[in-house]
Amino acid sequence: MITDLEQIFSACAKNMKRSAIREILKLTQRPEVISFGGGLPAPESFPIEQLKEITTEILDTDGPGSLQYGATEGVPELRNILVERYKKEGLKLELDNLVITTSSQQALDLLGKIFINQGDKIICGLPSYLGGLGAFNTYGANLQGIKFDEHGMRADKLEEKLEELKANGEKPKFIYIIPDFQNPAGITMPESRRLEIIALAKKYDVLIVEDSPYREIRFEGEPQRTIYELDNSGQVILLGTFSKIFAPGFRVGWVVAHEQIIDKIVVAKQSADLCTPTLNQKIAFKYMDKGYFDENLKGIIRQYHEKRDNMLKAFKEYMPEGVKWTEPEGGLFLFLTLPEYMDAEVLFKKAIENDVAFVLGSVFHCDGSGKNTMRINFSYTSKEKTTEGVKRLAKAIKEEMNIA
Repeated sequence: MITDLEQIFSACAKNMKRSAIREILKLTQRPEVISFGGGLPAPESFPIEQLKEITTEILDTDGPGSLQYGATEGVPELRNILVERYKKEGLKLELDNLVITTSSQQALDLLGKIFINQGDKIICGLPSYLGGLGAFNTYGANLQGIKFDEHGMRADKLEEKLEELKANGEKPKFIYIIPDFQNPAGITMPESRRLEIIALAKKYDVLIVEDSPYREIRFEGEPQRTIYELDNSGQVILLGTFSKIFAPGFRVGWVVAHEQIIDKIVVAKQSADLCTPTLNQKIAFKYMDKGYFDENLKGIIRQYHEKRDNMLKAFKEYMPEGVKWTEPEGGLFLFLTLPEYMDAEVLFKKAIENDVAFVLGSVFHCDGSGKNTMRINFSYTSKEKTTEGVKRLAKAIKEEMNIA
């Protein structure tokens, strides 16, 4: 064995960090632990019988083709059906504006690969999706966090940061935003705020990356137009995925962007995996083409709506005074804020002792803030387990507050 591997690891390898969520999940393997930690869809939402039907049909009619290598850009029929779906929503795009990726997590990594040099500034929210932060950190990004209010990333704070960078002769590579049911905060950005951020991006000549894995899972309120549609000039990169609205195990996502950006992503993807699995893409296409996607999405929305309401009811019943939380209009998560004097990392140990788990909110803050926050998932556990889990979490919080 070589004497010192650390000396030959690349700068990218040294920048890599273990996923805090994956590490936490290791601690929750005991069956008695109720975990609100993962971003897992409900297993009962998976369309197993329909997938058996579709897979058999594809293997019977196009077996060799479905098991062969495919184009890096993706299976044409899947790309076409996604493009047509977006066009109906009002987006201006053609086939060359969309590439299939191996989940949207690969898309985040590929964006880091094609845009980020060591030390480049990337603007993100406080808080923001851990997987995005990790992907950008790997390539040496210098993450610049912008505080949130009840509508998401604050436009005034964003302008302050852009002006500060400009004064120093710097420009960020892009602004990273999750506008719908944000992970981890659960906040939806209203159209007025989206337009403010687009205006700032144009003023300072900066790209926007719009990560949109939860958009279709809306329980209530009015759908907001995508930032991509509101811009429609090629200055926005839109990411989508089937992970939360179909099945995460398929690892099928996509990128919508200007042709020049798509071309670079295709080249970068060729050195990563050559192509996203052909069979998975053909199944995803058939699933949409047969109408199963829209049919089952209604059930997922109904199911998660009930689970969110159940969790909010339990919070209101059991949480002590001084604890606050967001009430998302959709998605999979809500964000809980403890009194400022409390530390969620200290509380986590007590929570595990009470057989309940969550994700520390600080890991979603690129500046290490958010020590008194936590992300809570409501999509995975049953309503009965959720109520019991909230009781256990409330008990741990009360113990930490010294409340009998």
